[in-house]
Amino acid sequence: MSITNRVIKGITQLEKMDRPYIIGIDGLSGAGKTTITEKIKEELMSEEYNVVIIHIDDLIVERAKRYNTGYPEWYEYYMLQWDVEYIKENLFEAVHQKLNHIDIKFYESANDRCHSKNIDLEKCTLILIEGIFLQRKEWRAFFDYVIYLDCPKDIRYDRVLQRDTYLGDMKERLEKYERRYWMGEDYYLQEENPIQNSDIVINSL
Repeated sequence: MSITNRVIKGITQLEKMDRPYIIGIDGLSGAGKTTITEKIKEELMSEEYNVVIIHIDDLIVERAKRYNTGYPEWYEYYMLQWDVEYIKENLFEAVHQKLNHIDIKFYESANDRCHSKNIDLEKCTLILIEGIFLQRKEWRAFFDYVIYLDCPKDIRYDRVLQRDTYLGDMKERLEKYERRYWMGEDYYLQEENPIQNSDIVINSL
């Protein structure tokens, strides 16, 4: 059975709602979340679901709020990269309040600014939220269904180090991942146990 068929089967077992289902696609860096999200969206739309995708990395805050704050870098990444309460109120709670339109701030890396964007949910039947740390305690209860992509650490590490050339040369990339990203991911695994708390775990290679 394909991933999408497993998702559809899971959705059909959920209580029918007069708001879009919120489906999370969680996983650590380099697990393949974006690729699988696009595949699931295409297949769901072919089944006549009206799908909206939101990438959680598009909702981060400006650099000054998450760099050089005096906190350890892993803490900046996990705790400060997103305005967790803002996203809870303006995305998750707004959807649960059955609003047809929501306004939420999206980050523009080119000018390091956030701007408000209106998302039309009037005909939406399903929202796919893709990204890391989705099952943090402030957000988990708002998801109707969560997929976790479990990918071996060595494969993920190689992917991100080859991919993220904007961070500098290989040595600079490795050092930043060790200081910031991987420590934040370890904290998430220890604190939230996302694999156990997911509705379905997909082995991703």
